[in-house]
Amino acid sequence: MNEWIAEIGTFVVQTTIVMLLIGIGLFLMARTKQDKESDLKLHIEPLNEQRRRRGRRLRLTATLPGARKKLLKTFRNEDKKRHKAQKANHDTTHEPRVWVLDFHGDLKASQTERFGQEVSAIIDVAAENDEVVIRLESAGGLVHAYGLAAAQLDRLRTAGLTTTVCIDKVAASGGYLMACTAQHIKAAPFAVIGSIGVVAQVPNIHRLLKRHDIDVELLTAGKYKRTLTVLGENTEEGKAKFLEDLENTHHLFKSYVAERRPSMDIETIATGEIWYGSEALPQLLVDSVGTSEAYLVERMAEARVFTVKLEPPKTVTRKLGLAVSEGVEKAALKALGLIDAAGWQRR
Repeated sequence: MNEWIAEIGTFVVQTTIVMLLIGIGLFLMARTKQDKESDLKLHIEPLNEQRRRRGRRLRLTATLPGARKKLLKTFRNEDKKRHKAQKANHDTTHEPRVWVLDFHGDLKASQTERFGQEVSAIIDVAAENDEVVIRLESAGGLVHAYGLAAAQLDRLRTAGLTTTVCIDKVAASGGYLMACTAQHIKAAPFAVIGSIGVVAQVPNIHRLLKRHDIDVELLTAGKYKRTLTVLGENTEEGKAKFLEDLENTHHLFKSYVAERRPSMDIETIATGEIWYGSEALPQLLVDSVGTSEAYLVERMAEARVFTVKLEPPKTVTRKLGLAVSEGVEKAALKALGLIDAAGWQRR
């Protein structure tokens, strides 16, 4: 009897702890969301200096201890010369600058609002010979969400700024809708490009409900207020109208891309297919093949390069909330990775 009571007590304690941890996690994630909606702080990283610091650290590490003092003196002399040159050119020339933005898109292009503010900040300070580089990664999503994201990028073109989109992994569908706004598109050799098409999927359980004598009344005002439904019976007329809307959206997608990439044969490309970066070049979907890191290193040789990012304040609750959400995300990604890896196993 005592053992049974002890087991029940242990179970209650463990359950209470689990529920408490879940509650804390939900609270922290909610507070994190509130922090994201609060005042954002502008974070700027000078990549030239970052690269110089890393390079010097590696050189010092690889140098024999007896020669490090001489190397440090060399570094100081280099800094003096660079500062002197910058001071001399300060009033006579404008050293070109490259502003780097990042966009990692989800289904709803949730980063768009913040991205638009980053674009505004750059437009306010950028000069005529500055360049804006967007490191873009997105497999697309909702039409209206990515339409707005692409419109934010179009603002850079309207402002007369040279824009380059770098695609290291994927810019497909809505992602490519954004990419095509740039004057130059650079893609890594195996980056996924294209998918200029529209897809919609609507489940329908009307027959299941009918089998169990369940009626669904759908009342609308307007002939095409609802063309396809999940619960009601779908008509051929409704299906035809739904398909017509899809075709119209596809037409708008093609027109948008063709206007910004006129040299591309849009009717041949806009089939919903995807190409890898090296394949996309002859199709004129991209302008060059290479990684964003290699391109930025190349630009550092002749310009000052800065990453620009708006971030919420780093409060304690936000840090804890991010830790919880990142832990859940990592666990999910690990599980998906194991499933994916199992598909490559051969017996």
